[in-house]
Amino acid sequence: MLFLQGVLTAQTQTLLWAATFFFASAAASAGYLTVSEIFPLEMRALAIALFYAVGTAIGGLMAPALFGRLLESDRPGVLAAGYFFGAGLMLVAAVCEWVLGPDAERKSLEEVTAPLSAEARAG
Repeated sequence: MLFLQGVLTAQTQTLLWAATFFFASAAASAGYLTVSEIFPLEMRALAIALFYAVGTAIGGLMAPALFGRLLESDRPGVLAAGYFFGAGLMLVAAVCEWVLGPDAERKSLEEVTAPLSAEARAG
């Protein structure tokens, strides 16, 4: 909203971006770890690698192209709409994690999802 109202300077916008990326980085790291918790032990490294690769591909390929288009419009409202869209996507992701994510607090990874080798020993 501050950007849309035109009250930000280059310095204040950069500080807000830095704060945003600080929290976004922690959220992304937590997301990769949460994804791995729902897979059996033998598949966790592969799950982290695949989700990281897909996330990096989407963020690294699509985001710069979209942001470039928004900047080319030379209209602050269009760029602000892009910011709001990105914020909305992050909120949807947070709600999905809250509703669908496993309760893994204070549990070992084996309690969240048993290793595949546990089934072999049980059988």
